Amino acid sequence: MKRLAPLSLLSLLSSMLAGCLVMVPGHLYPVQGTLAAQSPVPIYKFTVSGVGREGTSNVTLQGGEECSGHWAPVPQSEPMGGKSTADWDGVYGAGFYVANVLGNTSIVRAVLTCTKGTTLTAEFFQPIAGEAMTKAKGVATDNSGNLFKLTF
Repeated sequence: MKRLAPLSLLSLLSSMLAGCLVMVPGHLYPVQGTLAAQSPVPIYKFTVSGVGREGTSNVTLQGGEECSGHWAPVPQSEPMGGKSTADWDGVYGAGFYVANVLGNTSIVRAVLTCTKGTTLTAEFFQPIAGEAMTKAKGVATDNSGNLFKLTF
């Protein structure tokens, strides 16, 4: 019995670490709105970190405005669509939302508040389960009407 205890502990730790997301860097690219009209178009570093199925997100916007918030899966019971449909299709093309997002159980949402009053909402997912987070796709919007493509 003593031999099983260390093996069980090792198995448990391995399982916990398998769901671990230390820190994944991404980028926000403005595609619509006042930021997309700037030359050059600003690009912002967006990071997610956490363990398991939730964690934190951070981004620094123009003028050094720091934003942070929490990310978690979008509950299956939550109705999606409306503005979200237009955002996804606006970034990835007509029909992308219906083909890839609608009904997807892996959609994650991050809501960030910023030091100068900006709010930012991001949604993202891994197109193929088990692939590296670097394949994730997403969109984000701010309270000034900017739409962003989110890549990792």
